[in-house]
Amino acid sequence: MTEFLVIFQDVILPIFILLVIGFCLHMKFKLDLATLAKLNIYFVVPGFIFVRLYEANFSLQLFVLVLAFFLLLVLLLYLLAIIMAKIMGIKNGKRTTFANSVMFFNSGNYGVPVNDLVFRGDPFAMSIQVIVLTLQNIFLFSYGIFSLRAAQDGKWKAALGYFKMPVLYAMLAGVLLNIANIPIPKPIWTSANYIADAMIALALITLGAQVARLKFSKKLSIVYASVTLRLIGGPVLAFVIIHIFQLDGIVAQTLLIAAAMPTSVNSAVIAEEYNSYPDLAAQTVLFSTIVSMLTVTVTVYMAQLLY
Repeated sequence: MTEFLVIFQDVILPIFILLVIGFCLHMKFKLDLATLAKLNIYFVVPGFIFVRLYEANFSLQLFVLVLAFFLLLVLLLYLLAIIMAKIMGIKNGKRTTFANSVMFFNSGNYGVPVNDLVFRGDPFAMSIQVIVLTLQNIFLFSYGIFSLRAAQDGKWKAALGYFKMPVLYAMLAGVLLNIANIPIPKPIWTSANYIADAMIALALITLGAQVARLKFSKKLSIVYASVTLRLIGGPVLAFVIIHIFQLDGIVAQTLLIAAAMPTSVNSAVIAEEYNSYPDLAAQTVLFSTIVSMLTVTVTVYMAQLLY
């Protein structure tokens, strides 16, 4: 019970405070959600990714291990989501939004503080979380956007559209400058950090504003299915992969907990930007975040018990 309360106080409560602020702001001022989505995708997210990649410090061996784990996990989650979508009769753009809500998890503003709390600032555990965070952002703002645009504009146009996204160039710049060990002038670096620090708050306020606009449907079977696959299917699949890879210790614990995170806030942001069932995406993020208060606590306990 004590651990449950600590996680709620240190992780869940700050997230919900920002959600409530976004909710209240929209109720009062009717915020322009399309503008908020653009600020996220074209401004703060590229800045956040650039800073995190430039700062990252981890071995190639660890990166390859986490990459293999991540790719297999996402692939299995995608297959599960597609099978579930066919069973439930979910088609076209709604199926894409549903699959994205299962594959993309909140490894940043939720996963990072959980990691810091559980492992008490252990730099090795945090380095694994940073790799997961980086891969999630790369995947979300590449395939995630491509899949939404392809459902609307066709695959070729969607592929060309990705090269217009600043996220791609932020990733390349962060990696290349890191590898080359090129120093960044202090004024630019300070500005970049200000932008990166704004991402969590702006993303959650955007989600809160989306929630304020929602007209909740009584038929929430799609949301329930997504939340189940994300919060239960994610850690179960992670456990299987960890067993296959024969991992243990902090590596196994970190990856299992990382896979238990709720649906990514940015999945709702890009759904808003590309008008691909944004209400469904926002409801999924909200329900997933609420239920994760219980499921993440259980996963943390199981990770410590098993490894």
